[in-house]
Amino acid sequence: MKTPRIDSHQHFWRYSAAEFAWIDDSMAPLRRDFLPEHLRPELDAAGIDGCIAVQAPQTLDETRFLLGLAAENPWIRGVVGWVDLQSPAVDQQLREFARDPHFVGVRHIAQAEPDPRFLVSEPFLRGLAALAPYDLVYDVLVFPHQLPAAIELAGRFPGQRLVLDHLAKPDLRGPDLANWARDLRELARHENVTCKLSGLVTEAPWSTWTPDLLRPAFAVALEAFGPKRLLFGSDWPVALCASGYRRWVETVELWLAELPESDRAAIFGGNSVRCYQLPKV
Repeated sequence: MKTPRIDSHQHFWRYSAAEFAWIDDSMAPLRRDFLPEHLRPELDAAGIDGCIAVQAPQTLDETRFLLGLAAENPWIRGVVGWVDLQSPAVDQQLREFARDPHFVGVRHIAQAEPDPRFLVSEPFLRGLAALAPYDLVYDVLVFPHQLPAAIELAGRFPGQRLVLDHLAKPDLRGPDLANWARDLRELARHENVTCKLSGLVTEAPWSTWTPDLLRPAFAVALEAFGPKRLLFGSDWPVALCASGYRRWVETVELWLAELPESDRAAIFGGNSVRCYQLPKV
């Protein structure tokens, strides 16, 4: 059976200024709805079979919204939703969503937390421990300065599947990736961590980036994680600030061109199916 090609990271939303205040004037094209009918033609044109929808607002209704879309669109293979991991009611919230086979993971927008050690704070750790009975992935969204906490988290929860979003957003506008590369390699030493090849274009100059400019970050990720722990993702529609969907797919295909076909198939879908234990369609 052919390995499905899966976009492991994209978002849907019904836009409202209050809920999406982070979309500033520089990102004005994102101030509209982005729904399955807008993404499906992009997937078809790029030869992508399905996707994983990831939370944007941090509300329980956001998780319900995404699971509803997945119920209506079988090609939405999984949902990484939000629950309040710091709440005493976290298990009750997880029980509600875990009944749905599309609910494959949880994410908290840790990059927005002012404490660089948020991921190893006691309230968060108690919530993360609640995922184990449900066998859910936790998506790690951090900036480079928060990687040391992510490394500690991975060591404290060796049985918890962790997926690093966007390679921890290396500063591709800056002069030096050495500290980021060091910490990414250290994180990758933990076998329970997988990494998404997503979100890089918005960390580079939006109008002038090239595949060669981004290639060093990809090379570090490939060296660190290897082809069995990398996932293709688009970060659509946020990535539209810097790249069309097809251009990003073609960029990743260019980077992977010299790898064996089995490795390319793993990165473009097989690893997502395995890591998130996506339901069969």
